Amino acid sequence: MKLYCLSGHPTLPCNVLKFKSTTIMLDCGLDMTSALHFLPLPLVHSPRLSKLPGWILKDGNTMLEKELKDCAGRVFVDSVPEFCLPETELLDLSTVDVILISNYHCMMALPYITEHTGFTGTVYSTEPTMQIGRLLMEELVNFMERVPKPQSATYWKNREMLRHLPVPLKDAVEVLTWKRCYTMPEVNLALSKVQLVGYSQKIPMEQTSLKNSDVLILTGLTQIPTANPDGMLGEFCSNLAVTVRSGGNVLVPCYPSGVIYDLLECLYQYIDSAGLSTIPFYFISPVANSSLEFSQIFAEWLCHNKQSKVYLPEPPFPHAELILTNKLKHYPSIHGEFSNDFKQPCVVFTGHPSLRYGDVVHFLELWGKSSLNTIIFTEPDFSYLDALAPYQPLAMKCVYCPIDTRLNFIQVSKLLKEVQPLHVVCPEQYTQPPPAQSHRTDLMIDCQPPPMAYRRAEVLTLPFKRRYEKIELMPDLAESLVPSEIKPGISMVTVSAVLQTKDNKHILQSLPKSMQPQTGKKRKRANDDTPEFKPPKPLLCGSITIEQFVQSLEKHGITDVKVEDTPEGHIVHLQSEDTLVQIEEDSTHIICDNNEPLRTKLRDLVLKFLQKL
Repeated sequence: MKLYCLSGHPTLPCNVLKFKSTTIMLDCGLDMTSALHFLPLPLVHSPRLSKLPGWILKDGNTMLEKELKDCAGRVFVDSVPEFCLPETELLDLSTVDVILISNYHCMMALPYITEHTGFTGTVYSTEPTMQIGRLLMEELVNFMERVPKPQSATYWKNREMLRHLPVPLKDAVEVLTWKRCYTMPEVNLALSKVQLVGYSQKIPMEQTSLKNSDVLILTGLTQIPTANPDGMLGEFCSNLAVTVRSGGNVLVPCYPSGVIYDLLECLYQYIDSAGLSTIPFYFISPVANSSLEFSQIFAEWLCHNKQSKVYLPEPPFPHAELILTNKLKHYPSIHGEFSNDFKQPCVVFTGHPSLRYGDVVHFLELWGKSSLNTIIFTEPDFSYLDALAPYQPLAMKCVYCPIDTRLNFIQVSKLLKEVQPLHVVCPEQYTQPPPAQSHRTDLMIDCQPPPMAYRRAEVLTLPFKRRYEKIELMPDLAESLVPSEIKPGISMVTVSAVLQTKDNKHILQSLPKSMQPQTGKKRKRANDDTPEFKPPKPLLCGSITIEQFVQSLEKHGITDVKVEDTPEGHIVHLQSEDTLVQIEEDSTHIICDNNEPLRTKLRDLVLKFLQKL
């Protein structure tokens, strides 16, 4: 069993597991942090961005001046943002049989895999995962295509050029693999290969199936292990309230699904008590309407508390009431209706959290110069300092309230004690404390034996070997077998059959008539393509007791014998004949030089101890 790591991002995994004749891809996350190296895509012309000076090499060379721009001491690529794809050269991805998707954030690279690698297999996911994943892909494509960029920067990627670039651009991961966003036709083709998995569990994770597993592959843990999600929600609400009470606007960069539901639910409970009932809340995304509707219909995947509301005249998420009471309004973009309804101070939820594309770029340009306004970061996927870099100098206040509900290290430690896997496999990042908190040894995976760590473009051989296979015997073949007892309680029989292997299942079938043993004349048709069956040689079983074997040799006149014990068995040295008989558990070797009569005699003496089947 081998594990191929195609992604270096621990919470956006893409691993391939090869076992026997099956190749399984586990998630296909897309690392979008590469977009942080590009300038934002403004919805309207930005004089500020257009006037940024070009970056010039130290020797005065201006060849990269058009592709790279300098902003507040940091260099950005002036082109359409590109993404770091999973590794495609490590193995032939056309051999992947199946792709298993665990959640919608871990399927964003799917079109790159299914449409450009020769993949012909099946993709499995749950219905909410596929539908919400579709919304995220649709939003991403929309953000990219509605702001066409005339130039495409490629020269800066030249290997010679990369050496001269400043950090952090110089240290970017796998720059040569970066690609532009896919198209909607590619998204639709990729999702047409998805086969939905029905709901069958009442809890998010069924631990009993993990208990005593041979290998547990652990990815996608929280990116902010020291931050409590409930505490962050409280900080989010209080910071929001302080800003709007002082007449400022609040900008919340977010995805169109996921944490935004929690933010709206928290605000629903907070609005009236905080005196915010007159403040408008805007949710702007090309898929805003679909997202809000989808969140209310996948009832069986919700927690028990929200499931019960589905069967009452009450929606599971309270944002439905916010919409009905006109406190929450949603729009596909800032154009059209939004322009007419827009009132300040207000709270705007919009994408993209990277701050490189989407309507969030417009609001940063609009509100960034005033210290009355606040931007609140809740998504942990992007460094907020890196995200804000091309907008510096920025006057608006910045608040970091990351909300990440994935497993933390305390929960993982408890899980490992309960399920007790034989081996744990995880990204390298989880086997050491975070770089900024090197003393926090509690923020790493600690288990026995120590976890097996992997990094991007690495192949691990997993400690899992199967010596036996399960084989099904066809009834007609089973009926023809007549076992013989070789020792009390143990019977054996030899079988001549055809072994059929398909989808890792093995079936023994009776020989076709054309391959049955020939009892009479030889077959007349010499040009027949069917191979002629030859009856198998008899099998030998039993054991040779070394003392009895030496006694047998002496009875036959061979007395000059020396026995040497070995880790595998014994070596009997016939010194006068310069001959060796090597006796091991599953084999016997007679080493005799140019003395065929002696070799035959020794062979027959050995065979007397064994039974023929």
